Amino acid sequence: MSSEVSARRDAKKLVRSPSGLRMVPEHRAFGSPFGLEEPQWVPDKECRRCMQCDAKFDFLTRKHHCRRCGKCFCDRCCSQKVPLRRMCFVDPVRQCAECALVSLKEAEFYDKQLKVLLSGATFLVTFGNSEKPETMTCRLSNNQRYLFLDGDSHYEIEIVHISTVQILTEGFPPGEKDIHAYTSLRGSQPASEGGNARATGMFLQYTVPGTEGVTQLKLTVVEDVTVGRRQAVAWLVAMHKLLYESRDQ
Repeated sequence: MSSEVSARRDAKKLVRSPSGLRMVPEHRAFGSPFGLEEPQWVPDKECRRCMQCDAKFDFLTRKHHCRRCGKCFCDRCCSQKVPLRRMCFVDPVRQCAECALVSLKEAEFYDKQLKVLLSGATFLVTFGNSEKPETMTCRLSNNQRYLFLDGDSHYEIEIVHISTVQILTEGFPPGEKDIHAYTSLRGSQPASEGGNARATGMFLQYTVPGTEGVTQLKLTVVEDVTVGRRQAVAWLVAMHKLLYESRDQ
């Protein structure tokens, strides 16, 4: 990928919305697939009472809109200002108690696991039915749209085209920890990080636009480098969190 194309994908602009300043992708097509659009606010004329505690709005009891859900609340029920990264807000914004809990959980992911995914890790990568793995560095693109694989060659997999993810572990019967991304992910439970489970890799299935069928990819942790293994396992856990938790709430 050329530096010019990379710069175009990562270009951002500052915009002002009724809710605050947002740093959004300059080109909408390059936005994160996990981003959220600002909600339509419940019209003021339809908000006579707080939608949480039913307090009547008057001169003393002001109404406020939650920046995440767009519903109308009194100050007591919508007093928290917390980061809302998935809507690209520059500063913390006002949210209701329920939405604030979700946004705080997401902020922890952005502050910790996302950095791991962007830094990347080294794996033995096997494409399709090939018997010869290739040592490659895997990382998430800055705009979170692509999985980059770099070795002797360069590959890009668009995250939204990943159909199946399976965390490969030792300590569980084969197939017990299958995780199907996107369409069936909502009801799944995250792979255990405790007990006797030991992450050894990841199996992916994805489609390539313009082609038929499904492509398979296997990432295997390199076992002979302790530091590299720890980084690779952290990357696998972070990728799982990205696919499992960063869903539309």
